[in-house]
This record gives sequence, structure tokens and C-alpha cells, in this order.
Amino acid sequence: MSDIKAKLDRIRERFSDPAFLANKGLSNEVGIHVFCYDPADELIVREFTARLKSESGTPYHIRECDLYEIFLRLLEDKRVLKSAAGLEEKRGRDYLLRQLQKLATPETLLEYMKYEPHEPGDILLLTGVGKIYPFLRSHMMLDSMQRYFEDIPIVMFYPGSFNGQDLGLFGRFLDGHYYRAFNLL
Repeated sequence: MSDIKAKLDRIRERFSDPAFLANKGLSNEVGIHVFCYDPADELIVREFTARLKSESGTPYHIRECDLYEIFLRLLEDKRVLKSAAGLEEKRGRDYLLRQLQKLATPETLLEYMKYEPHEPGDILLLTGVGKIYPFLRSHMMLDSMQRYFEDIPIVMFYPGSFNGQDLGLFGRFLDGHYYRAFNLL
């Protein structure tokens, strides 16, 4: 547990770096960063992100997008959230999954995430990656986000591993290939 807390403590220092906030030093790539952690540390990470959002007097401003919360809001807006359980019972889990994936495309979720104008010091935290699985794959979301958030850093809190090319969700599933991101620490 102390290992995760030591890593989380380093995040504030990274977020305070003016070069990080300005997306400098990334070879003209979009500033997408991945913070990997053991899924067993999920509650510690959630508590940390909540504290980050509530801090004042920092050079950064946290904008959190919890993918699962956005997913639920989308389903509620489309008036399918309440009927999902019945649909699963009637037609099966695989059918429900396919139908929800058709609704919750990365582009549709992005409509809930976008905001303007981006302010200097904004950092977009992408959370809820583990909670939204299997409805959405994180590499697909990152691909879609690039054009909307190219001027601010994006940090995906990822319950798994990233080796610079492959995302491994929960240490069990290959979530996809994504080579445009950088490890945060």
C-alpha cells in the first residue's frame, strides 16, 4: 500500500511542472499520459483523485471525467438505463452488451466530456476505466479524445499495465494497442 501512496504523492509534483501543464517536451504528440496502478488499490486512487479535485491554490485545475458515470448519464438520457436489466434477462448478456456498445460510442461519450474554453493549467483526468469495462475499450476512447483536448494534458488512471504500446486491463485483458501515450511517472 505504501508503494501506491508514494506514486500518488509524485503526481502533484508532476502536475505542478509548467512544461507538463503546457504539453511541452512531447515531440509534438498530444499530451496523453497513463497512470497505472494495481486494481486492488482502486479505492485509494479514487480517494486521491477526489482530494486532487478539491485542492485550491495549485497551478493546475483538475477536470475529471469518470467514464462510467458519463455512461450511466448517457443511458439515463436515452431512457434505457431502467430497462437494461430486463433486456439482459430477456435477450441475454451478450445481446445487451452489443446494444449498449452501439449507444455508448467514444464519440457519444465525448459529447458529454467536451468543454470550452480550456484554461491554462487544466488537466483532464480520465477515470472509471475499470468500471466501464466491457462496455468501452480505453484505447478507443483515447483515440477519439485527441482532437478535442490537444491543448491540455490528459491523464488516464488505469487499473492495469501499460508498456508504451499495449494496455493490459486488470492485469488480465489486453485492452488494446495504444502507442501515443506516455507513462505519467
